[in-house]
Amino acid sequence: MADFVKMTRPRKWWMVLVILILYSSLTVAHSTDEEADNEGSEGEESVDGTQEEEVVAASSSEDVPPDVAHDEASNADSSETTEGQTESKVEQSPNEIRANELYETAMSILNHTKQDEHHAYELLVSAAELGHTEALQKLAWARLLGKHLKQNITQAAEIFEVLALKGNAEAQMGLGFMYATGIGKNSSQAKALVHYTFGALGGSQWAQMALAYRYWSGISVASNCETALTYYRKVSHTVADEVSLSGNRAVQRVRLLDEVDNPGSSSALLDDDLIQYYQFLAEKGDVQAQVGLGQLHYQGGRGVEQDHQRALNYFVQAAEAGNTNAMAFLGKMYLEGSSVVKQSNETALKYFKRAADQNNPVGQSGLGLMYLHGRGVPQDYKLALKYFTMAADQGWVDGQLQLGNMYFSGMGVRRDYKMAIKNFNLASQSGHVLAFYNLAQMQASGTGMVRSCHTSVELFKNVAERGRWGEMLMEAHAAYWDSRHTQALITYMLLAELGYEVAQSNAAFLLDRHETELFKQGESFARALMYWGRAASQGYAVARVKLGDYHYYGYGTSVDYETAAAHYRLASEQQHNAQAMFNLGYMHEQGLGLKQVCRRFNRDRKAKFSLSLSNIGYNVLKGIHTGFICCWH
Repeated sequence: MADFVKMTRPRKWWMVLVILILYSSLTVAHSTDEEADNEGSEGEESVDGTQEEEVVAASSSEDVPPDVAHDEASNADSSETTEGQTESKVEQSPNEIRANELYETAMSILNHTKQDEHHAYELLVSAAELGHTEALQKLAWARLLGKHLKQNITQAAEIFEVLALKGNAEAQMGLGFMYATGIGKNSSQAKALVHYTFGALGGSQWAQMALAYRYWSGISVASNCETALTYYRKVSHTVADEVSLSGNRAVQRVRLLDEVDNPGSSSALLDDDLIQYYQFLAEKGDVQAQVGLGQLHYQGGRGVEQDHQRALNYFVQAAEAGNTNAMAFLGKMYLEGSSVVKQSNETALKYFKRAADQNNPVGQSGLGLMYLHGRGVPQDYKLALKYFTMAADQGWVDGQLQLGNMYFSGMGVRRDYKMAIKNFNLASQSGHVLAFYNLAQMQASGTGMVRSCHTSVELFKNVAERGRWGEMLMEAHAAYWDSRHTQALITYMLLAELGYEVAQSNAAFLLDRHETELFKQGESFARALMYWGRAASQGYAVARVKLGDYHYYGYGTSVDYETAAAHYRLASEQQHNAQAMFNLGYMHEQGLGLKQVCRRFNRDRKAKFSLSLSNIGYNVLKGIHTGFICCWH
């Protein structure tokens, strides 16, 4: 591996990077201003119903579904480049051909629903030893995170540096993360910003998210909503394009603090005993257990691995027993196709029709899709609208989404942005990623509503965080409970850089408890303070209380009662946090950083109080010392 990093670095390279970053920043700002102007003018036109914005999963005004149009464009592009690709393959050396074969085999394993990750990473190591760039890139991340390979931060940094000098965007992201967090490098937010920017310009989605979050929150850069919007939208496009009929895998946002303080309170994961109980019921012929397990394995999440083979088996058993949900989900599997099920419009139509005939909303929505895109049936917008409406009226999220698309595009119905927004909002309440994406597009352009950069950034951020990398939250969670605390911490720190609030609070939690030797205790508190601050700025009330605690006790900073009281007040007034209310009362009672406002209370005497009890939580009253009531203004 040492051979990969023996390269001479050019002198004064940081000066060149700084000049380029300044130029790229000006370019991004200029393009952002132009986009804002264009979107503003589009929004004004769209209010009158004369302008249409692209919406994912909505067909264009022509009779060509977007997925078909995308495939045709891809085929056209590939046909133009086939000759050049053939020539490049002829010129490849035997080692390059072998490296490509190893890498492609490894990625095929990793992309399978039932993965053999250990074998895949063995293949990636072999490909990296032959100099394969993408394999080296994945190897560096694996060494940095300690995922599937023994952690080696020094080697990760060396590989990133070599690849970055070759212009690799993901390597730029890796170096940016290391400089931002001080892992393997001396902490430098300026260098982190440079690497993030080059990574983002090179197409790294993680770098784009990290930059978007920094511009959104004003971390080491001036806050700029439009720039944040530009980067978040780039990532959201990719996430939306990757959404399949099964939907994205659920992103489980589990807080370690809640699990430790209240064991067994987390509903994000299914207990192994409970899963085994459902499996027992399914084997005994319980139809509801079969459907439930089928859906869990079809989509993955809640501690259950995505496994389409198991999902198919459970759905077939339930469908044979007459369950309409199982029939409809079998239709979805055959309509989409996978390594387990060969794509078949005919079979999909059969299952959808059987379910829809029994008024099943999933089957109705599936039939609507087939008529919308003309898959196995003649294209018919009127019938598609009919089935989507029936499904949406029963509260099915896919029906609501597609009905919103039809009202947005005016397919089979008069264009109506208000109805589109209504249905997108309903679908977003069930967490459909495309509903958030469509609403973000409309907010960003002012289509059918007043343009709001702030709201569109929040929506695009929500979409971006539902990308496949969101699964790393559960990987870090599993690593923590498996006592691999360093791996958990670095993974949470990476996701925290991308803007995940739950990762920020979990990283702070780990640093607060000093459960890893990655940083010294004094440094751990200072870093925890930073992450609590970032989580608090995203609305997490407990993080705001933690900020107050750190300033009160002097953890990672000097003791500052006034700052502590300010944080407690914010948590109390904005988020009605009971602990913050009690802390404020205690500080008033003791005169710590606040004016002492306290009076004696005798239980045996009646007294009048200016303080309205309706504004105080029951938990606060329980916490007040016997014999005292403290009032604050």
